[in-house]
Amino acid sequence: MTEFEKIYQDYFHDVYLYIRRLSADEHIAEEITSEAFFKAMGSISRFRGDCDIRVWLCQIAKNCYYTYLKKAKKTEPVDIVELSELPSKESSAEEQCMRREEAARIRTILHHIPEPYKEVFMWRVFAELSFKQIGQIFGKSENWACVTYHRAKTMLKSRLEDKTYEK
Repeated sequence: MTEFEKIYQDYFHDVYLYIRRLSADEHIAEEITSEAFFKAMGSISRFRGDCDIRVWLCQIAKNCYYTYLKKAKKTEPVDIVELSELPSKESSAEEQCMRREEAARIRTILHHIPEPYKEVFMWRVFAELSFKQIGQIFGKSENWACVTYHRAKTMLKSRLEDKTYEK
């Protein structure tokens, strides 16, 4: 087994889950994850080891996903509906509709949170990276990542509480 095959076996599932959460579509996640590993294979010699290889692979996958979104002319990169708890069969149609409306509002708000807050929030929530790993991605400290994440969360929460916030 080559070194890259070991990397593929060790990290494919993590990268797939990350993209699955971003895309909310298993077929897109499979396609993007495969593309990301293909790109990683071509550039593995340039991997400097400054961060965890999983972080590097997820970054490549995220970039592939954003490229996919641009090509597909989609404007909202995250479907919070799929990330929230799926409605149970006992949920009424009205409850499901309210959840969808709230998820759409969360998506809109998240889309308009400024960088680096949005990206730090997404790495933490969707990729489930540690603050240390997030700090490494940005070349900052673990504390910076933690503070930035909590500020992003506060922005999201305050905009959710502001019923008049539309953008």
